Amino acid sequence: MTATGLALSVSSASAEGPTTVDAVAVNGAATGFATQNGGTTGGAGGATVRATTGTQIHSALCARASSSTPIVIEVEGTINHGNTQKVSGSSCNTAAGVIELKQISNVTLIGVGSGAVFDQLGIHIREASNIIIRNVTVRNVKKSGSPTSNGGDAIGMEADVRNVWVDHTTLEASGGEDDGYDGLFDLKNNTQYVTLSYSILRNSGRGGLVGSSESDLGNGYVTYHHNLYETVDSRTPLLRGGVAHIYNNHYRNLSKSGINSRAGARAKVENSYFEDSHDVLGTFYTDERGSWQVAGNIYDNVTWSSQGSQNYPAGPNPQSNTTVSIPYSYTLDAASCVPAVVALTAGAGKGLKESDGSCSPTDPTDPTDPTDPGEPGNPTGPNLSLSAGADGSSKTGSTSYGNVRDGDTSTYWSPNGSTGTISVKWSGATSVSTLNIREAAGSEGTIGSWRVRNHDTGAVLATGTGAGVIGIPTTTLKKISFEIVSAHGTPRVAEYETYA
Repeated sequence: MTATGLALSVSSASAEGPTTVDAVAVNGAATGFATQNGGTTGGAGGATVRATTGTQIHSALCARASSSTPIVIEVEGTINHGNTQKVSGSSCNTAAGVIELKQISNVTLIGVGSGAVFDQLGIHIREASNIIIRNVTVRNVKKSGSPTSNGGDAIGMEADVRNVWVDHTTLEASGGEDDGYDGLFDLKNNTQYVTLSYSILRNSGRGGLVGSSESDLGNGYVTYHHNLYETVDSRTPLLRGGVAHIYNNHYRNLSKSGINSRAGARAKVENSYFEDSHDVLGTFYTDERGSWQVAGNIYDNVTWSSQGSQNYPAGPNPQSNTTVSIPYSYTLDAASCVPAVVALTAGAGKGLKESDGSCSPTDPTDPTDPTDPGEPGNPTGPNLSLSAGADGSSKTGSTSYGNVRDGDTSTYWSPNGSTGTISVKWSGATSVSTLNIREAAGSEGTIGSWRVRNHDTGAVLATGTGAGVIGIPTTTLKKISFEIVSAHGTPRVAEYETYA
């Protein structure tokens, strides 16, 4: 059995819980290219104000002594068109129906309290510098239909923007361009020194771009790390010119293309995890090609198209075709750890948790490794599944979901086909750290690749191949799912054991 047993460690900027942010967390410490060109500190050292409407955000900007006076704006509640009006003043340039960070500098915008949601309302950064945005959700921003905001971008930057750090945000849409949405994270028209970290980008036709056209090549020096791109058609991101550093990201369900390096762009792509996706790296939809340097990535159930006119996929065996020098220090998590690390840290409302870089896969062949989740040896303690319920995605013949928790290895569950999901569930929250998947006699070795998922949140807790003992980060949940992604025939799961 091969499993991504994890020695996973994360740190939190705030000890007060996932929805409370203290002063240290607000100021934070920027990472990636946002640390260059003088660094990114946002509103550190300035006054702190609380806003529960978009109008109050604009009022706080306009009340400053100057457009560069530092300020920290703590945002709580739902910000929408109904409460976001234009406010005038000598230190601001705002507009209704959008959060306008225009012709200003030295600002931190951070979600606090029970959370901050920008609903159908985008954040627009223009002719601005030294901006920090953290711990907010921006959703369903439209460029067509009603209401519209920010050209359909969740967060958009354009026109001489410098030094922006966007961190622990959730950016999401409910469809693609035909549904009225555009990009989740767009940079154009001379935007440089930007970092997007520990964020979730999902349910969109377009993840984001750097450069609005093949002639808009003055953007770049962008870092993307510890982000989840999930159920996105393309642009994760689309790069036109410039340099991008992309590491420790998790990509799931990219349907058309992923990292699209074109028009001379150069991308360093390291220790990222790509799964259940298509054409995750290359140059697409143009003959103006870009390049990439790759190392340490995992490609799990990734398909690749054939090379042709305006289509230059890096796979099926991606190799480097350039070298990218990175001017700042950083610590890499192993790619096999990335799904679990990102699940625990990325997005708004996660307590601003970060990986401390200590995540590394254990060696399942080393019997002296105390964190080894694989053989030899079996887990100890009571099998929690015996007092649980069970369900799944499908079942075949006379098999039953309940057969996996009856303590009888002569009975089993099989999916209706070669893949499927079997889940164990409890009526109350239960802590689980170890699983044991036992195949029925005569079917050993049938299970191929799999995922273990926290059904409550959708987070991937582990991935690997083959049945047996699986270690996961200790997780409290009500339902845990074992997803069979590939198999050599029809799987037969006799027992799905769970242990504290």
